[in-house]
Amino acid sequence: MKIWAVYFSATGTTKKIVTAIARGLGEGLGAAECEFDFTLPAARGGWPEFMPDDIVVFGVPVYAGRVPNVLLKYLDTVAGNGAFAVPIVLYGNRDFDDALIELRDILAGHGFLPHAAAAFVGEHAFSYELAKGRPDGKDLHCASKFAERLCAKWWDRSSGIVETPGTPYPYRGYYMPRDRKGNPIDIRKVKPFTKESCDECGVCAEVCPMGSISRENMRECSGICIKCGACVKACPKHAKYFDDKGYLYHLHQLEEGLKNRREPELFL
Repeated sequence: MKIWAVYFSATGTTKKIVTAIARGLGEGLGAAECEFDFTLPAARGGWPEFMPDDIVVFGVPVYAGRVPNVLLKYLDTVAGNGAFAVPIVLYGNRDFDDALIELRDILAGHGFLPHAAAAFVGEHAFSYELAKGRPDGKDLHCASKFAERLCAKWWDRSSGIVETPGTPYPYRGYYMPRDRKGNPIDIRKVKPFTKESCDECGVCAEVCPMGSISRENMRECSGICIKCGACVKACPKHAKYFDDKGYLYHLHQLEEGLKNRREPELFL
């Protein structure tokens, strides 16, 4: 039996929650802990072999209310082989919409048995202020307590696939922000810029989950940008930034409208 922490985590927030839950399970059940991080392109060439006795804590961030669409093709290749699964989504204090039910369905459709699930909050990918510093100590304590309850769930799996909030398939469309007049703000093609303070250290190229920043030209995002915030938040010189008007309007909209703290939601 193994306890797997499996995650996509561009800025490390999803990783914190998934590994905390996996650690608690490992300690509670006396099982070996394993980690599989599929954030970077090089990792997305295959999957570990999961076994029926394994528990897989499987986490992704919420992008526009759904599982990140850039991951769907890769997720379609995973095989659960009857492993107990715990789908986890992490969102930036707005809402997780249909992301959790979508991840649950993906796992169930590929041979996992998702008997529990949870939605946690992390610092928003766009912002340093929205859900600042989360997951924090309170969130991690909640993750630890959730792991304790999962240990009991492991011994009693009679309840079947976990029920989660959200619209059953076909899911709602991806969330799109709107301006003051109600017009959609489309930021899908927006890419970051680079300040003169960049010293070409290469950190941005190392952390980009799409492989869209190369070491040959670190000042340019030459491929898809998913607005994950990895290059912006990892840059030691704070040289990466966005200046698109629609993006900045939406960022202000989020920071001003979502100041109330949202708490984790657990489903067993």
